[in-house]
Amino acid sequence: MLATRPGISEYRTSGTSSGRRKSIYYTPSDEDAYLRIKRDVYRTILGSGSYRTALADMGTGHAEATAVEVFRQLGMKAESISYKLPIARHLEKLQSFRPEVLYTMPSILERIVLASPNPAHYGIRQVILVGEIASPGWIAGVAERLGLPTACITDTYGSIEIGTMAYYSHQLGRYLLTEGLMAEGIGTEQLGQGIDPLPPGEQVLVLTSTVREAFPAIRYVTYDVVRDLRPIMVDGMKRMSFHSVVKRIGPDLKHGEKISIYDIEDIVYRHLGQVVIRVHMDVHGLTVYVDSGGSNGAAAPAIPQSQLDAVRDELEERIPEISAMVRAGLVGRIQVVAGSPEGGGAHEAVKLKRIYYDK
Repeated sequence: MLATRPGISEYRTSGTSSGRRKSIYYTPSDEDAYLRIKRDVYRTILGSGSYRTALADMGTGHAEATAVEVFRQLGMKAESISYKLPIARHLEKLQSFRPEVLYTMPSILERIVLASPNPAHYGIRQVILVGEIASPGWIAGVAERLGLPTACITDTYGSIEIGTMAYYSHQLGRYLLTEGLMAEGIGTEQLGQGIDPLPPGEQVLVLTSTVREAFPAIRYVTYDVVRDLRPIMVDGMKRMSFHSVVKRIGPDLKHGEKISIYDIEDIVYRHLGQVVIRVHMDVHGLTVYVDSGGSNGAAAPAIPQSQLDAVRDELEERIPEISAMVRAGLVGRIQVVAGSPEGGGAHEAVKLKRIYYDK
């Protein structure tokens, strides 16, 4: 069994509807490749800038576990702070340590910016993001609050199964895939799950890794939808690239840590019965709309606020990391709202296992 082999590293995903976490294993060669690729990406992002300090302000998982080591390999003094600590402690850490480079998730950076009277005062010179989707408009707004040009906030794209998969090039205006990955795009009809077709130019990203040993990364379906996937020439070499990650159509979504759409349905249905569910996700967090509907023209029965609160509380407690991050003020509370978004239309448009991403 792989887990019993010497030198194997184990990382745990968040739970699915079974309530059990998946174990993802890395062999020593996997770890070496992961660190090398991540180090090369960071070096590319940071360029020739003379950066001395870096802070990893993350949730959990492989990215958090390796970030400090990678920064130290680049010759920087690096520290991290636990997601379990209150947001005030994170601000204190920024004030005392004054990192020139901040490695964090959009949801955490959002809270830092909102909780700080003057975020530019911390002296951050570069931000590297990973995790939830960060739209260009949101990045521009955060950059302004931090007193930085948008080119100093760089998004990276990865997963615990594969590692660091791509990073955004401000020069090219596109994401470039990292070493050892072969990419293809497929339509939703090839997934065989009854998912709505995608508009022209958008495809589900499928990856094959030539460097991953302990995980069968052969035509691995990410369930992330990317726009304009195609090879381009970079410094005389052909590199696979895409314009943006526009949404995720799989069963999991991010709210600081992954939570399953099946968990959402299970909890909502147990508390409220067969309501119509529509899940909205943006960088500010997760909103679950529940519509009890009406029949024969009758008004929808009102859902007591106490039941909505009970759904919210159980959703947050389903994933311990989410609960801890909510208590610490690092991510916003999951919102459970009666009715459909923007006043109506849910019954005509909704598919229960679809997540709507707001940009």
